[in-house]
Amino acid sequence: MNYILNIETATKNCSVALAKDGQTILCREIAEEGYSHAEQLHVFIEIILQEAGIRFQDLKAVAVSQGPGSYTGLRIGVSAAKGLCFTLDIPLIAVDTLQVLASQAKVTEGLIVPMLDARRMEVYSAIFNSKLEKQREVQAEIITENSFETILEMVHFVGDCADKCQPVLVKSNFVFLEEVKYPSAKEMSALSFSKFQNSEFEDVAYFEPYYLKDFMITTSKKVG
Repeated sequence: MNYILNIETATKNCSVALAKDGQTILCREIAEEGYSHAEQLHVFIEIILQEAGIRFQDLKAVAVSQGPGSYTGLRIGVSAAKGLCFTLDIPLIAVDTLQVLASQAKVTEGLIVPMLDARRMEVYSAIFNSKLEKQREVQAEIITENSFETILEMVHFVGDCADKCQPVLVKSNFVFLEEVKYPSAKEMSALSFSKFQNSEFEDVAYFEPYYLKDFMITTSKKVG
């Protein structure tokens, strides 16, 4: 039995899931405005292992959502994952945050565009097909009425940007799945197990989250 602990802290959702051979068996998560990751993450980890009746030593790997997302949230999740991997001498697996978010859209056709809120009309986004194969790499972009206009297929938007993007993205082939708001660790299980089987591991000492933070540097305009 291959137990993998999955940690997702890239957004307001502090989420931990335990998977056995790629299947989620337990998940604890909470999404709060105040970002309670520092207080909740290690508590969730201990509770899940206790409920599953296993020890830390039974874990075969730890997977962490690598970003993009909240700087503070990513630091907390990655630090916890690296600490466990170093202490237990087990592999570290990094999973694309936007792929985790996209995997919650259970569609059979068209494209999936996961978007995470950056600031104002800026988002972090990528494009996947219905098989979760990436069609466009992660980008930081400003959403306008012309965004994604060349896509003729059905486009399913997921993430925490519906409130600000839905009034702008109004083409008839655009659909917002508003129930899918944050990435969840329970959706990491299959992705992390696939990487585990292929030995796609990170260097515990040098791995850093994917912040995508060097975007839209603006200068103030002085009047005078």
